[in-house]
Amino acid sequence: NYQARNFMMNDMKVGDLVLFYHSNAKPPGVAGVAVISKEAVPDVTAQDEKSKYYDPKAAPEKPIWFCVEVKFKSKFKNFVSLDELRDQKALKEMLVLKRGQRLSIQPVTAKEFDTVVKLGSG
Repeated sequence: NYQARNFMMNDMKVGDLVLFYHSNAKPPGVAGVAVISKEAVPDVTAQDEKSKYYDPKAAPEKPIWFCVEVKFKSKFKNFVSLDELRDQKALKEMLVLKRGQRLSIQPVTAKEFDTVVKLGSG
């Protein structure tokens, strides 16, 4: 997704903390915190014909897709489900909770980040 790629390329910097969101879990939600350990690098899976992420337009000399590298920081004591996030008034403007938003890679404000961490800390 180009929007997710652009967030990773333009906005995520080494040392930034991120919420680790499990979008394919049942239920989906936030499991902990990670830290950006390397800024956007070409996504080599887009150049691997055997990968489900293969893009024939991507080439090593002209990559299209990029990803950041993350490192584990902490696991929440309490998994914070998507429903729990939606129940929080402090998170009513959080992009990932907005109708029609399908991306789990979204910017969050410091206040939103702190609210989610507090929920996960128990």
